[in-house]
Amino acid sequence: MSSTNHIHFRFPWQEGNHFRLLIDGDQFFPAMLSAIENANHYVALNMYLMASGSVADRFIEALLRAAQRDVLIYITLDDFGANRFNKHDRERLKQPNIHLAFYNPVNYGRWFHNLFRDHRKLLLLDGELAFVGGVGITDDFDPPDEKALRWRETVVEIKGPCVEDWRTLFVESWPVAGITPALLPYANTNNNTEPGTVRTGKKMGRVTLSHAATRQEIRRSVNRHLHAAEHRIWITTAYFVPSWRMQREHTDHPAIRHAGRRFYYRLLQNGVRIFEYQPRFSHSKVLLCDQWSTIGSSNFDRWNLVWNLEANQEIDDQHFARRVQQMFNNDFTQCLEIDVETWRKRPWHRRFLEWYWGWVDALLYKFSMRWRRRNRPRRTSRGNESKP
Repeated sequence: MSSTNHIHFRFPWQEGNHFRLLIDGDQFFPAMLSAIENANHYVALNMYLMASGSVADRFIEALLRAAQRDVLIYITLDDFGANRFNKHDRERLKQPNIHLAFYNPVNYGRWFHNLFRDHRKLLLLDGELAFVGGVGITDDFDPPDEKALRWRETVVEIKGPCVEDWRTLFVESWPVAGITPALLPYANTNNNTEPGTVRTGKKMGRVTLSHAATRQEIRRSVNRHLHAAEHRIWITTAYFVPSWRMQREHTDHPAIRHAGRRFYYRLLQNGVRIFEYQPRFSHSKVLLCDQWSTIGSSNFDRWNLVWNLEANQEIDDQHFARRVQQMFNNDFTQCLEIDVETWRKRPWHRRFLEWYWGWVDALLYKFSMRWRRRNRPRRTSRGNESKP
């Protein structure tokens, strides 16, 4: 059981939550949009990827309708991740009750400081409900045409005490100095007396963070559960370039695919089964160890640990774990399993790509860590957010 709190984690384990697994854009987008339509007090949106298109139009229209009902809207977008969110759509959001902010605006004169990115994904409503996963507000996750090309993604819907921790994180992370988003806790919006005491279920949950190189809760928690697992360790990730302690065919970053494949032979030799998801690009980020699972923005690659702001929802519950297990089993039927003999016989040009991109990855990682040690980011007055 993972209910023991740890002094090095920003938020504690909390019981009394309800979690619902939502798979792919045809499930989570309608749920998210419906939640915006039903918001009464505020909507808080934190996204890395946002691109103009049909999905963005649906969200913009829902947000505009909410703002007309005097619902406060706060939106944080990563400046680099939102580079395909056009000027027209940005202008549409310049309305009363809507506050739009961009994390670390790209400035090529700042060189490596541009690498600091907010990779988190969160939709928070009234302090009652949150959606967390690897989702972006782009047509990639629900294209108007060619549904077969929809990116495979997983989102968890959250009710209960953990929602208050997500609210706290959003407020503390607002990138505009001197402004604090007016996001009242759930209990305050309902004239109750004890914020964060709402109980809607029985499940244990914890919010874990990664703030570039200054706070590594996600990595520590993952490593701890990997070492403690007794029955299973199942991982789905878009980019698999693990650290040494952690030792797929469609991807939007082929170089990372080749870099990650250099780990395959050692893993296969040690009994690890590797499945590459075939029908479309899998952007999902889920880890299941026995009955503990973590779902959120963090991939299993070293770049995240050095430069990105990440946040995951951890869940310790056997019933939810069975739902995650069912999801994995359904995905396995659409995968190609890699066996060690086939891997030994792969052609020379694939071996070269693995070696080359692995060398590039190792060089970039070594350089990044050296640069980060020399230019360690300052802490904010709140003490838990890295400054780009």
